[in-house]
Amino acid sequence: MYEAMTSASPSRLVFTGRQQVSLESFTLPELKPAEVRLRIERTLMSTGTENIVFNRHFDPGTHWDRWVKYPFYPGYTAVGVVEAVGSEVTALQPGDRVASRTGHASAVNAKASECFPIPAVLDWDEAVWFSLAKIAFHGASVARYTLGDSVLIIGAGPIGQMSTRWARAAGCASIIVADAVPDRMALASAGGASATIVGPIAEAKDAVVAACGGHLPRVVIDSTGNAAVFSAALSLAADRGTVVVLGDTGQPGSQTLTSDVIMRGLTIVGAHDGHNTTAWNNQSITELFFTLAATGRFPLDGLNTHRFTPAQCEEAYAVANRARARTMGIVFDWSAR
Repeated sequence: MYEAMTSASPSRLVFTGRQQVSLESFTLPELKPAEVRLRIERTLMSTGTENIVFNRHFDPGTHWDRWVKYPFYPGYTAVGVVEAVGSEVTALQPGDRVASRTGHASAVNAKASECFPIPAVLDWDEAVWFSLAKIAFHGASVARYTLGDSVLIIGAGPIGQMSTRWARAAGCASIIVADAVPDRMALASAGGASATIVGPIAEAKDAVVAACGGHLPRVVIDSTGNAAVFSAALSLAADRGTVVVLGDTGQPGSQTLTSDVIMRGLTIVGAHDGHNTTAWNNQSITELFFTLAATGRFPLDGLNTHRFTPAQCEEAYAVANRARARTMGIVFDWSAR
């Protein structure tokens, strides 16, 4: 085993209770034969998931309630450099740049099989979007896009932005993005939106029909995680169309069915990070994302709006809470340690 020696103890973010976050030092365990040790350069906050967890904004008895126990270590998207390799690792070597589905920390031990090489043309700030792109891919997969298809994406936050880019990559002709925040629309257009609609989604039907050539789109993707949006999403899909519930809510009991489902024959399908298959999983989706991003077919410019050092974690989560509508990518820069 080759191992680079560092003097500083690694550190990581931890939620110690509701709306309580801090930076703590910890000790990495001994490297296992099939693992690599990573020096992390960037991690990306998943503002949807992490804000639900940080605020405990979920109902008792939900999967969130069963998952979130303290201390809770947030994050699942990191990029960094291999510093050490276990005795069984042959596919990676020290100095390799990789992506890893690990938390907000300065260093981690990770299975080598779950570390994905980053193309040289992508910088850290671009590559760090790989996990949110992977989540949105599952929404695109169950949408079953065909060439020339039509889709309405509700929500132009991070997952909505990734969904827009997958719809473009899949060859959709009509890609409508709706959000109440006008500042998000330039990024949606840059990512492939053919039309954008600003305002309450419950009042958007006429605008959606106009943007989709006089009819409703075949697919509606709700990327918001806002339970109140679900009913409006059902009303905006074409007859026999598909509504994809991609944004996970902590209050599923507040998502209300309407008569659209039975009267217009809608299909409702959920998409989630954990819906991996043999063909499409963390590795294969990340490799596809990197290929498209490296060749300019999955534009990422301008998506990162806020940058913090790990020591500024309290401020970072405060910004994500009080001004989420003005944020997109919130990056922790671990190289500043």
